[in-house]
Amino acid sequence: MSGADFPPVSKLLDLSGRTAIVTGASGGIGSGIARRLGEAGANVVCHYHGNREAADALASAIKAKGGKAVPAKADVQSADDIHRLIETAAAEFGGVDILVNNAGIQPVKMFTDLSEADWTQMMAANVAGPFLLVRAFADALRKEGRGGAVVNIASIEGHNPAPGHGHYATSKAALLMFTRAAAMELGQFGIRVNSISPGLIHRDGIEEGWPEGVARWKAAAALGRLGRPEDIADAALFLASDAARWITGTDLVVDGGVTARPTW
Repeated sequence: MSGADFPPVSKLLDLSGRTAIVTGASGGIGSGIARRLGEAGANVVCHYHGNREAADALASAIKAKGGKAVPAKADVQSADDIHRLIETAAAEFGGVDILVNNAGIQPVKMFTDLSEADWTQMMAANVAGPFLLVRAFADALRKEGRGGAVVNIASIEGHNPAPGHGHYATSKAALLMFTRAAAMELGQFGIRVNSISPGLIHRDGIEEGWPEGVARWKAAAALGRLGRPEDIADAALFLASDAARWITGTDLVVDGGVTARPTW
């Protein structure tokens, strides 16, 4: 590729003409990502599992700003539902170019209290679901003979566990390795696979419900604040865009500098 082939700065984050599926778009981080990709020009399939009202409102908000978006219900642990999700993108927008695996669960339970069902449910939601989605996404792109981008939403707990999150941290560590493995094997098809490891993200009521945790986080964070969904959304936009065209198999930590501190 010659220098003349690279997009100008003004086009690096332009996703016009591309279609993105964002799973868990009815939640805080997923909604932020869907909105930002829509602002960048992408057609957005706003996935939800149970909260249709939030997905409808999100799609309407994206369209109100001149974008294109549709809500789509699916169980991301069901191969049949996932294929229907891919088919929705094809029927509405002619195909899919970007997959953001954001849907997941984060129940809190100490390791000694975990049941086999707890463990199995966590791995199904946070590891098997993204695998099924990436497989279906890659199959669709290979049939069309074109590349695309996957962004998996992991967690800093995939690098360092927290009490009560042993099964969650393990699932996110697995997602980080899955990201690297998928990047290695899918690169030959022009499919990039990266991940983002967010730190603590603000949500309504968190300061009132967990004041001591928020205070500890702010004291530990080099930048002195909680993250916002927009912080993760901007990272996802970067990794999905041409600005990251030679980046694959990488995890981008977005945590305000918490993991820059020593742990001993």
